Amino acid sequence: MERKISKTKIEKRIQRKKDPFLVETIIKLKRTNPEVAKELAKPKRRWPAINLKDLSHVEGDTLVCGKILSAGDLESPKKIVAWSASDRAIEKIKESKGSFISLQEEIKKNPELNGLMVIR
Repeated sequence: MERKISKTKIEKRIQRKKDPFLVETIIKLKRTNPEVAKELAKPKRRWPAINLKDLSHVEGDTLVCGKILSAGDLESPKKIVAWSASDRAIEKIKESKGSFISLQEEIKKNPELNGLMVIR
């Protein structure tokens, strides 16, 4: 069961954040995509760390509200958007002819994050 996204709770969590880029990103997403804003407003220790082997089973382009790790390989080229990724994971994504884009860059091109499947 999905809980309703509270913009007030997002505001309270933003006040604890130290990274100005993260705060700016959450504020932008709060209006256009509150689901992703809620995930990013969580403490970083609760952000998901997703392996490439888990992303290879997902169809289409993906958005990870956390970090990409390098365990496993991608079976097909795909666009992966995330807050961060390990260096080895970025290498493996490029080897499979896919692309890694940081969340901040993607928001500049696609503010509403249309066409991306959110992975938690």
